[in-house]
Amino acid sequence: MKDIRAHVEHLFRDIPNSEEKEAMLHDLCWNLEEKVRDLMETGKSEEDAINKAIVEFGDAEELKAELRESYPTNPSLTKKKKAKLNLHFSLWGSSLVILLFLFINFYYTPDTIWFIYPTFAILWWPLAMTFVYKRTEDK
Repeated sequence: MKDIRAHVEHLFRDIPNSEEKEAMLHDLCWNLEEKVRDLMETGKSEEDAINKAIVEFGDAEELKAELRESYPTNPSLTKKKKAKLNLHFSLWGSSLVILLFLFINFYYTPDTIWFIYPTFAILWWPLAMTFVYKRTEDK
C-alpha cells in the first residue's frame, strides 16, 4: 500500500504541509486502501486493484483547491509574524514620536517639562500590540 501513499503525496506535493493536509492525506489513503481491499476480495491482484483504485480516484483538483483556500495568500506572513512585525513597528514608531516631543519640549520650552503627557498616550500603541502578539503566541 506504499504505492497509494506515494501517489497521494505526489498529488498534493505543491500544497504546504499542515495538519489539514496530513488529515486529508490520511483519509484519502485509508479510503483508497479500503477500495483496494474490496477489489482484491472480488478476485483482482494487488497491483491491478491498486491501479484501478488510483484510476477511479481521478483528479484531486477540487481537494487541492479546498486546501489552498485555507491558507493565507502569503504563507510567509503568518498571523504570528504579522503580529511581531506590528509590535516592532509600534515600538520604533512610538520611540520616534516620543523623541520628537522630547526635542520640541527642550528646544522651545526648556523651563517646562510637558513631553511626559503625550508620552503616556503614545505608549498605549506598543502596549496594545504587545497584547495582540502575546495572544497570537498562545494559539
